[in-house]
Amino acid sequence: MRYAQGGGLTDAERAARERIRLQAVERFADGQKNQQIAAELRVSVRSVERWRRAWRECGEAGLLSKGSPGRTRLSEAQFARLERELERGPLVHGWADQRWTLARIKTLIGRLFHVSYTVEGTWQLLKRHGWSLQQPARRAIERDDEAVEVWKKETWPRVRASRRSAGPGSSSRTRPGSR
Repeated sequence: MRYAQGGGLTDAERAARERIRLQAVERFADGQKNQQIAAELRVSVRSVERWRRAWRECGEAGLLSKGSPGRTRLSEAQFARLERELERGPLVHGWADQRWTLARIKTLIGRLFHVSYTVEGTWQLLKRHGWSLQQPARRAIERDDEAVEVWKKETWPRVRASRRSAGPGSSSRTRPGSR
């Protein structure tokens, strides 16, 4: 079965499908015909034929779930190398400053291992290995804390109030019936 937009099965759905395949194994052992098994389990005859072939070749193990396709694509050795490269710093890898961002780490993984991760996938990979979010300890030299407080107390309430009072003809809202 194919899934739209690359979707797949949840762990629960995968387990339910596996239970159906294992019920088919019991029926194979009893000598039931493919058509009868398909009707009882409410699956296609073609699926039962495929399952029977896998059962003949590999036994019950051939019908067990292979697990989530979302497993990690970097081995422990590769991740250890990634950590060493991260310790060397961004400058060594061609970036102009000393900040590692998820996008930069994603790019580094692609360069080193020819494996593509999303930014979110990169974050999940790092979290799985005990990394945590780091924020710069220093503030910008140009930052004026007093000006920020004045803006928050005086300017922001006016901006927020004007957005709330915007009428139906305002550009910040859509007209009824339009999308």
